[in-house]
Amino acid sequence: MTRYLLKRFVGALLVLLVLSVAVYALFYLVPGDPARLACGERCSTQQVTQVRERLGLDASVVTQYGHFLQGIVAGRDYSTGTAVLHCDAPCLGFSYRTDQQVTQLLGERLPATLSLALGAMVIWLVIGVGTGLLSALRRGGITERALTVLTLAGTGMPVFILGLLLLMAVCAYLRWLPFPSYVPLTQDPEQWAWNLLLPWLTLGFYESAKYARLTRSSTLETLAEDHIRTFRAYGVGERAVVGRHALRGAVPPVIALNANDLGTVVGGAVLTETLFGIPGIGKTLVDAVRMVDMPVVVGVVLVTGTAVVLANVVADLLYAAADRRVALL
Repeated sequence: MTRYLLKRFVGALLVLLVLSVAVYALFYLVPGDPARLACGERCSTQQVTQVRERLGLDASVVTQYGHFLQGIVAGRDYSTGTAVLHCDAPCLGFSYRTDQQVTQLLGERLPATLSLALGAMVIWLVIGVGTGLLSALRRGGITERALTVLTLAGTGMPVFILGLLLLMAVCAYLRWLPFPSYVPLTQDPEQWAWNLLLPWLTLGFYESAKYARLTRSSTLETLAEDHIRTFRAYGVGERAVVGRHALRGAVPPVIALNANDLGTVVGGAVLTETLFGIPGIGKTLVDAVRMVDMPVVVGVVLVTGTAVVLANVVADLLYAAADRRVALL
């Protein structure tokens, strides 16, 4: 197990290194001059040149990438022309529009995104895994058909449309809830939960369709294996067969899928956050793209990739815990 953990840790570091190269390449492949974007459209050529020197954009690409990595690992100093500003690690630079550290900006937005992601994850796992398991156990019956229709509806309906329908039905017509307005958990836990209920349901129901299909297929595949038939032949109860053996075989694929989805949502559920006005990373990305604020865009992309990598590392550990044979690979 120790060797398995070490391999996964080294692999994660290598993936993050490759990710940093790709993200920094994005910074240079985007149309436009970074110095001009940082200075503004009304800056003179001389002012743009000064900004380029202050940001270190006049050095070679390799040198600039080295400074980029240095900022992430140990922090970095930026010159304003009259003073030197220190950006603490992990430093992703300063926003062109607000002059705020990107890491500080994303850190302020991260709690809202985590609130949305974790709550939605609970819903999509409960609905998706429960629906898929019930559909597999009721194969061929009217229950399976009804659940299949529900799953197809969740797959085919865009999250933006689903969110609008929930807003119209729950807030506008039935008036069971006021229109959502994000409230931090530390400020009022009850209002935090009520205002995130519709976003949770929207994102959770949309994502649950994938888990229902995956759980159903994995459970049916496991139930058809020889050892399951042997347990049944020896008179083992159906509840024990399903709970202890069939479900355990169906869990690993769900763990892997959940890691990718959770990492992606933590990186920003763009449509859901924009629709419900949640001040999270996804909405920050939309605003940064609209204003061509490249340091923020690069920071969001890097945070998203890091979240996916870390989520997959945790998934590998859970996968190994669910099936000890994995650690021997």
